[in-house]
Amino acid sequence: MGRQKKATPKAYQVRISANALQNIDEITGYLAFINHQPINAIMVGDAIFDCIEKIRINPYVFRECEELPTRQKIYRRAVCQSWIIIFKISDLEIIVLGIIHRSRRPSVLKALKRIK
Repeated sequence: MGRQKKATPKAYQVRISANALQNIDEITGYLAFINHQPINAIMVGDAIFDCIEKIRINPYVFRECEELPTRQKIYRRAVCQSWIIIFKISDLEIIVLGIIHRSRRPSVLKALKRIK
């Protein structure tokens, strides 16, 4: 007579690639030192990590990356302010491949497919 328990959602582990960490460093470094906006750099860095946490909780909410098509739709993209976070879903792991500005050419995304 009681309610049936719902299946618990999968617990994903997030791995941020060296390329993505370098992208975050370049973004925040540019804002802090070139644009002389250190507080904005901190806010952008925090927003990117908050978005990565949302990806960890439910990665299938985000759109498929059209520039990296696959049958299983494992390459996805999340928009965070002016940046696009590209990630790959495999089993119980999410790999953040890179973070690029929206104004960049889509051909830049194809190079992210080779990142492990």
